[in-house]
Amino acid sequence: MRFVVGSDDEGATLDAAVERLRQAGHDVDVLERGQWPDVAARVAEAVAGGRADQGLLFCWTGTGTSMAANKVPGVRAALAWDPWIAEGARRWNDANVLVMSLKRTEPETARAIVDAWLSVEEPDEDERENIAKLD
Repeated sequence: MRFVVGSDDEGATLDAAVERLRQAGHDVDVLERGQWPDVAARVAEAVAGGRADQGLLFCWTGTGTSMAANKVPGVRAALAWDPWIAEGARRWNDANVLVMSLKRTEPETARAIVDAWLSVEEPDEDERENIAKLD
């Protein structure tokens, strides 16, 4: 799977998540850092445009990049602070952009969040109608 990753800052949380994606065998393109609205737009446009299968975003809280990414049609960005949230976002919402806080997510938690995200191959069939309403 092709992932595009964007962040407005650097840090151990970002590094841990990217490392986990690569360890799982995914193709990971880490974009140059930028202002959070701009980097979120670049990630979202890559996912919506099919240049990446999924995205991963970071900012101080994760909230700003979530909001910016969700402005792009076809993007379903989910802010996850816990593995259960990440898994549910994929399973029940077919989220295609995972967002985390650089300030409040420890590297070990980031790895667990990525693992939970990757554990869902397809969304829950019972949620297809609800997911379609997002479009």
